[in-house]
Amino acid sequence: MPKQVHNALTPMRVKAERKPGRYADGHGLYLHVAETGARWWVWRGTLNGKRIERGIGSALLVTLAEARDIAWQWRRWAKSGLDPAAERDKDKIQSVTFEEAARTVWQAQVVGHSTSDKYTRQWLSGLECFAFPLVGARPVHTIGQADILRVLAPIWTAKPVTARRIRQRIATIMDWARAAGHFQGVNPVEGVEKGLARQRNSVQHFAALPYQWVPALMSRLVETEGIAALAMRFLILTAARSGEVRGAVWTEIDAEARLWAIPAERMKAGREHRVPLSEPALAVLDQVQGLDDTLVFPSARRGRLMSDSTPGVLLRQLGVSATTHGMRSAFRDWCEECATFPHEVKEAALAHTVRDKVEAAYRRTDLFDKRRALMEQWGRFCMSAGASGKVVEMRA
Repeated sequence: MPKQVHNALTPMRVKAERKPGRYADGHGLYLHVAETGARWWVWRGTLNGKRIERGIGSALLVTLAEARDIAWQWRRWAKSGLDPAAERDKDKIQSVTFEEAARTVWQAQVVGHSTSDKYTRQWLSGLECFAFPLVGARPVHTIGQADILRVLAPIWTAKPVTARRIRQRIATIMDWARAAGHFQGVNPVEGVEKGLARQRNSVQHFAALPYQWVPALMSRLVETEGIAALAMRFLILTAARSGEVRGAVWTEIDAEARLWAIPAERMKAGREHRVPLSEPALAVLDQVQGLDDTLVFPSARRGRLMSDSTPGVLLRQLGVSATTHGMRSAFRDWCEECATFPHEVKEAALAHTVRDKVEAAYRRTDLFDKRRALMEQWGRFCMSAGASGKVVEMRA
């Protein structure tokens, strides 16, 4: 490749440039940076005496070195009277199948980016089950709305939650394929619902234990040996999600400050959540101290995360049909019935996102001190021992 011009970009600048504008690299290659921070490559040149501009793709997907190679090749095509974009599509449009595109997106955007191993596995397995048998071997540019309907129609009403997830994943894959230049035009997933049967408006609720039975369950858990019982006690006392508890590491715990700081990358809402630790919660941590240098609640295999099914199995062994997530519902019900704290304190304790944009804009605190008082009260209730001292089976 010929020598680059003096103002050529660098990989570091491509990633770091924040000022909106167009930045030249040489041989007709430009980096465009938008107000939103989005960045993409464009090639400008002359074709048959006319100035033309063609998009190369997102700078998140196409490296500087790759963009330079493309720009140089396009310059040669244009000099020969060939439209660079058309020549590119001859090669690219036939080369990527839907399955290849899906696995590329999964590897780039899901693996290592999700806080849940279960979600990472299910993201691809759902496509393997429902989409790949029908369109997996098809080049992405040949896939139309009729093909998307063939994938979704059999499960749209029978498995509505799964179907909506598959639809979203197909949309993500096709968006990537379009940005990468594998096809042009509208994403075929857009508006596909118009060709599908109407789904029932149903909300999936997690089976919850009535809050009155929580002290009795805690009493049983105290009598039960094993790390799973300790993790379940900590989960109930902190009103945290199962994945947050199973992934907890000692560097997140400040016992002296009675604080558990869960980093943003492990939170569903994508922002750090500080959990005040009550006396019963600290007592659980004392019992697991020293079991593992990193994980607070390690699995039987030292150094590995506890399986996401382990807490649920424990509940079934104790005769409880409620789910682990349903324990958060029990906490919320107790808050409404027994606690006098404001609504926003209860919601903050569950790390719920503030949906009202105006309220969110003015929310400058995580209400930590008030939440500490709430969680201490919850801890005392949990350890108060129910009158019957036993847990009955609660059917979902």
